Amino acid sequence: MFSNIDTRLGSALITVEAEGGNPVALAVIRALILTGCRKGEILGLRWSDVNFEQGCLLLPDSKTGTKVVVMGAPALQHLAGLPRIQGNPYVFTGEKEGMALVGVPKVWEKVRNLAGLSDVTLHGLRHAFASVGVNAGLSLPVVGALLGHSSESMTARYGHLASDPIRQAADRISGTIAAALNGTSKAEVVPIARKG
Repeated sequence: MFSNIDTRLGSALITVEAEGGNPVALAVIRALILTGCRKGEILGLRWSDVNFEQGCLLLPDSKTGTKVVVMGAPALQHLAGLPRIQGNPYVFTGEKEGMALVGVPKVWEKVRNLAGLSDVTLHGLRHAFASVGVNAGLSLPVVGALLGHSSESMTARYGHLASDPIRQAADRISGTIAAALNGTSKAEVVPIARKG
């Protein structure tokens, strides 16, 4: 299992991008790394699911049902920088008009091979996101809340937590990951201004 995100992955993403790799597929991979979401949640993400004001994704139909994903500032900045295609409700657009990107297997294979992670699946990025949180000393209930675990025992363990600790944890994890992807050891988390 892949449990570490380091500069190799960032370098590989930059290299594949410079070589003309599909920019939408690369954006999907970055979103997966920065959010800890499942592949299907990101590929099916619609702009109407993204709440920039609250800093979260409102997923109506994830594997665990309706789910709120609190995002760190780097993840929000990544999504905010993506183009919106008129007439297409999806964040990660496919080649067919009005449709989502179907998958990223060729681009992911190239990225992971360049990074020396040839046995890592896209789902491994979700595990790596969780590992960054656990290695930073965040509690399992907080990391579980960020991942959207829905079992009753998990819900009971983190259901009482305020959104501020969850948001701080999301900022910390995605900031650490963004720093590694950018080749730096420290992350400066810059919150996105919220209206209101």
